[in-house]
Amino acid sequence: MSTNSRFAVAVHVMTLMAWSGEEPLKSDQVADSVNTNPVVIRRMLCELADAGLVVSQTGSLGGSRLAGDPSKTTLLDIYQALEYRGVFSLNRQRPSRECPVGVNIETVLGDVMSEVDSAVEGVLAKITISDMVQRLKPCVATTTNKTEEKTEKKKQYKRQRITLPELRAGAKSRRAKAFRSV
Repeated sequence: MSTNSRFAVAVHVMTLMAWSGEEPLKSDQVADSVNTNPVVIRRMLCELADAGLVVSQTGSLGGSRLAGDPSKTTLLDIYQALEYRGVFSLNRQRPSRECPVGVNIETVLGDVMSEVDSAVEGVLAKITISDMVQRLKPCVATTTNKTEEKTEKKKQYKRQRITLPELRAGAKSRRAKAFRSV
């Protein structure tokens, strides 16, 4: 019983497109960001295009971009384009009709599922792709600062010619240190 990550990937894709502005993105670029195969991205882009959420252009100068204003595209739009089967579903096997629970569980769970779906849709309808970009900005700033700190802490090596005896001597001292630490 695994969960489906298509919605999360689609939100990632749409947020990346909003982040890049009007510049069309190639499926390879998007796949690198999502860390998946470009074929997966292309299939998803077709579904998003069918829903009118993205536009794609083929060719060497082609790519995909958002079809509309990111401040008007909600996460519910994406959810409905890809996952509109509900948050969870009933068991594929029909329960026993001879059990007092099995006879009625589908009806009772159906009501619960409707409530859950309505709650999820209500939350998703309030969040736009622009909101997602705004939520990312503090995270990106933090990541950028950490990267800069790491870069500053890296040793600066001088590029100079080392003779073979010096190289061997350095290797011997490194091996000696390694044996001492063991």
